[in-house]
Amino acid sequence: MKKSSFWKAGHAPTLLASFFYFDLSFMVWVLLGPLAVQISADLQLTPAQKGLMVATPLLAGALLRIVMGVLVDHLKPKKAGLIGQVIVMASMTWAWLADLSSFSQMLTLGVLLGVAGSAFAVALPLASRWYPPEHQGTALGIAGAGNSGTAFAALFAPGLAIAYGWQNVFGLCLIPLAVALAVYLIFAKDAPSSPPPKSLTEYLKVLKDKDAWWFMFFYAVTFGGFSGLASSLTIYFNTQYGLTPVTAGYFTAACVFAGSLVRPVGGTLADRIGGIKTLSLMYLLAATFLFIASTGLQSASTAVAVFVCAMLALGTGNGAVFQLVPQRFRKEIGTMTGLVGMAGGIGGFYLASSMGYSKQMTGSYQLGLTIFASLAVLALVGLSSVKTRWRTTWGSAAMTAAKI
Repeated sequence: MKKSSFWKAGHAPTLLASFFYFDLSFMVWVLLGPLAVQISADLQLTPAQKGLMVATPLLAGALLRIVMGVLVDHLKPKKAGLIGQVIVMASMTWAWLADLSSFSQMLTLGVLLGVAGSAFAVALPLASRWYPPEHQGTALGIAGAGNSGTAFAALFAPGLAIAYGWQNVFGLCLIPLAVALAVYLIFAKDAPSSPPPKSLTEYLKVLKDKDAWWFMFFYAVTFGGFSGLASSLTIYFNTQYGLTPVTAGYFTAACVFAGSLVRPVGGTLADRIGGIKTLSLMYLLAATFLFIASTGLQSASTAVAVFVCAMLALGTGNGAVFQLVPQRFRKEIGTMTGLVGMAGGIGGFYLASSMGYSKQMTGSYQLGLTIFASLAVLALVGLSSVKTRWRTTWGSAAMTAAKI
């Protein structure tokens, strides 16, 4: 069967609007990470408190993705995304105008910023439902490249905080958020083939399928590694190498750009050679570079190079996972996006918080990075154990035109 042209197969304005909405939401989601050096200096936070502060939005976003996934299937993606954006903008207004002077207030803000992280459960179904199986990897790779918003946070937030104060950064973020909302309202459209709403019990049924748990674990490693590092590396470069907040932000941005920009490459590569093969190679590379990073490299420039390589592998793996998910759970894509996205956020929360606790308990970040590298190895072993079954059941040539 001949494939149709990608740009003729779906709805490009919705795809690009999904990307832009996702991009700005993720910029806000990890904002506490790039601002953490200045915030922790003002509030006198311990390493563990810094780690928990930057990890809280990741956990909140993870859990809220389930809520957003349910809203997507009940209200359709566009309306669910609109609700989320209004809540995020209201939260940023509060963060800008309130007197944030305690650790507990920063944790509250972290929970509110989690709503921005739940955009994942909107943007991907909004784009996915417009495209046929053979183009899912590319479509979701482009929509998911909104991960690049985390790099914008690292690139601009530390400098803006020095110039205007870290609390005013939240107010400045309202400007691009308003632009993203306008683009979303004008260009995004729900696909005509959206599945009918299901009851809550039907959503829970998907958790009885062991493949759902496998996908959750695989994404907890790839996206968890990406988001956890995106939130933690500014602190890491500042503490480990004595870099200024702005320079640490630039180094972090380089790592995050690498991981986010290759997500479409991961999806496209998975479309061409199969998601399993792509993901297997990425786990091997991610584990290798994370183990190298855990040794405590002497130079900051070497560390950047190693983390860039690790993020390239993790970002490509993110795209590969979401080439596979729609093939297996086409009718439940909204629910599965929420579940898998939740697992990814939990993985990020674990990595970011464990690095803070590792530093406080042992004096170095080695333990936190080593354990996460080990999880990448476990994911590779798990993928190897299910690949034959997947390729001979739902991933067989008789069941789908996509390569598995």
